[in-house]
Amino acid sequence: MSRRAASWHVATVVETRPETSTARRITLEAPTWPGNDAGSHVDVRLTAADGYQASRSYSLASSGEGTRLTLAVDEVPDGEVSPFLVRELREGDRIEVHGPLGAYFVWTPSGDPAPVHLIAGGSGVVPLYAMASAHAESDDPAPFRLLYSVRSPDDMFFRAEMEALAESDDRFDLQVVYTRRAPAGSTTPPGRLTAERLRTAVPSATASPRLFVCGPTPFVEAVAGWLVEEGHAPGRVRTERFGGS
Repeated sequence: MSRRAASWHVATVVETRPETSTARRITLEAPTWPGNDAGSHVDVRLTAADGYQASRSYSLASSGEGTRLTLAVDEVPDGEVSPFLVRELREGDRIEVHGPLGAYFVWTPSGDPAPVHLIAGGSGVVPLYAMASAHAESDDPAPFRLLYSVRSPDDMFFRAEMEALAESDDRFDLQVVYTRRAPAGSTTPPGRLTAERLRTAVPSATASPRLFVCGPTPFVEAVAGWLVEEGHAPGRVRTERFGGS
């Protein structure tokens, strides 16, 4: 997709539904939306009755040329924007979005056969899910792997979609690290992602994989550091961090 200039758009909420116990999936219709690459994000701006405005950045779980956008927002209890989006937003409501943003942290079909490895922590999986979905819809030959660190099966974003993708597309592999509670029957006890587990999951530096890492700042910094220590070129490791919202 060609580069699209970012601008403000008025978007109407067409659907909301729970994603996890603390997160909500939100589908928007923005007639002036120009389309976006997989991995892009938007700024969401809310305006109160008294004119006060607050805006925060959220990754898009959708990509392509259409005018529909999908967000998956995890509530930050002390946040200024996410509690409203998760608890209060209703179908028919209108919000403002600015984008598409983030030309650096995107994936587009390129024909490069080098493997692509996506590494997510928590809700950081949202833009990586968009990349995996876009890849599945393309004829790009690169094998895709997603390593997803999450507290429990109930905390997974896009769980059904990703499991279906792993089942139907032999170019896509999904590995999940459960940090607090593993599913019944799991042979691996829960625990945090470690440098050793990352080493066994990610292709070696000699394969020159493209690496995308997204999640909370401490997670991203740790993972990126481990990858560089393993010999991966810093220029092949693209990162996106997030904090409170």
